[in-house]
Amino acid sequence: MIAAAGFGTRFLPQTKAMPKEMLPLVDKPIIQYIVEELVDAGIEDIIIVTGYHKRSVEDHFDHMSTDLRVNLKQAGKLELLEQTKKISELANFAYVRQKGPYGNATPLMSAAHLLGGEPFIYAFADDFVLASPSRFKQLVDVYKERGGSILTCVKASRESDYTKYGFIGGNQINESLIEVNKIVEKPGSHEAAPSDFASVSGYLFEPILFEYLNKAKDEYSGEGEFIFQPSLQQMMEDGHKVYGCNVVNGKFYDTGDKLEYLKTVVDFALMHDDLKDDFKEFLRTKV
Repeated sequence: MIAAAGFGTRFLPQTKAMPKEMLPLVDKPIIQYIVEELVDAGIEDIIIVTGYHKRSVEDHFDHMSTDLRVNLKQAGKLELLEQTKKISELANFAYVRQKGPYGNATPLMSAAHLLGGEPFIYAFADDFVLASPSRFKQLVDVYKERGGSILTCVKASRESDYTKYGFIGGNQINESLIEVNKIVEKPGSHEAAPSDFASVSGYLFEPILFEYLNKAKDEYSGEGEFIFQPSLQQMMEDGHKVYGCNVVNGKFYDTGDKLEYLKTVVDFALMHDDLKDDFKEFLRTKV
């Protein structure tokens, strides 16, 4: 399940008409990278939780229009035609409109009736990890071995990371895996953090989470954000296993603000087969 209902206010006025998830990384929207990560992990059914202004997200993963298909054929752009056609075939897509209070637990509750009683992956639509093997494949592998719920983690690389992310603590099983017993939100410094494992977006949850979220919803006062982290902490205290998986061979990209988005665009342009050499030369002239 992908949460994609936010307004993208940091990118206004651009996002007044275009969802932030559809901002391009050279020639592909951000949300497509998250979808491709999921598909690479064997996911076949994807629920996207949207808002009223997200129709272009649905259109992107729908079948291409007859006009576009004819235009590409007549122009002889058959390779591009095939690439575009495959987008709608990546997975089975379902769309749900978000309803409820502000917070990261609301998309979960909006899609609960479609998720059933199986483990599922919860992702956000504006950040991802470029990794080999893919992030979600690594999470699924941990789940197959140990069960429980799995959190995507990356190791902090600078002091400012400790003011941006939650950090996990617990029993370190190996270099890339911790059995979690606590999560400290934005500890502020590495001295105050229980480890250097930052919990970023991307989770594999067992369905037991909804029992805790339903209780939290009943107790929600209407003040502040409705978030899932307290429910996750309660699960751990009740003995449910939660693991933090440091994604190996990966780089975390957060496109949720302008500077990080621009950095991501530059990285992807430098990896683009058709553009990288000319773009690198262009950057040299600027530097």
